[in-house]
Amino acid sequence: MIEFKDSPEPDEFVREKGRRLFSGNVDFLKGVVDMNGLPPADRLEVCFAGRSNVGKSSLINAITGRKSIARASNTPGRTQEINYFKTGEHHYLVDLPGYGFANAPIDVVKKWQQLLKSYLSGRSSLRRAFVLVDIRHGIKKVDEEIMDLLDTSAVTFQCILTKSDKVNAEQQNKVLNQVRNKLQKHPAAFPELLVTSAENKAGLETLRSIIATLE
Repeated sequence: MIEFKDSPEPDEFVREKGRRLFSGNVDFLKGVVDMNGLPPADRLEVCFAGRSNVGKSSLINAITGRKSIARASNTPGRTQEINYFKTGEHHYLVDLPGYGFANAPIDVVKKWQQLLKSYLSGRSSLRRAFVLVDIRHGIKKVDEEIMDLLDTSAVTFQCILTKSDKVNAEQQNKVLNQVRNKLQKHPAAFPELLVTSAENKAGLETLRSIIATLE
């Protein structure tokens, strides 16, 4: 059985590396609606995936220190593109369309799902996917579907728990146990969990450090 531990606090050197990465320019590059629109795979890239309204845009804004570089929406399924951001000289941050869009038309959902599958299975510069899970709810069926896709695509993914400021310690531990159990059946899961909050900045330095030290 794999032990899914909390991501360790970065040391001073690694923390500074993460700080430097995000202290420079972070710019929106483009929104992509098909594979032909992807930028050249000439930078290391990480992607963020999560159910609609999991707090994905808020987390991206928080780690980059920008108030609205990633646009948040209260309407599930509003983000219909793969959004690329240039970070520093050598990184892309990639904001994937939210999944679990109950209010979107079926043909739109199918198009998004196909784009997602093509991207995950065919992007050589993708080093890690961050799958965001709302710590108030834990892993749901739609989360497991994206994790299955990442397993099939052999893309390493790390589970990031969001909105930790919304729960107490007892609730947090209960959900973390559920997440650890669910991840056991996913061979592509990276064996570290990270608890974050865009509101009180919990886990943000660690996430920046993780991204900065990927190779």
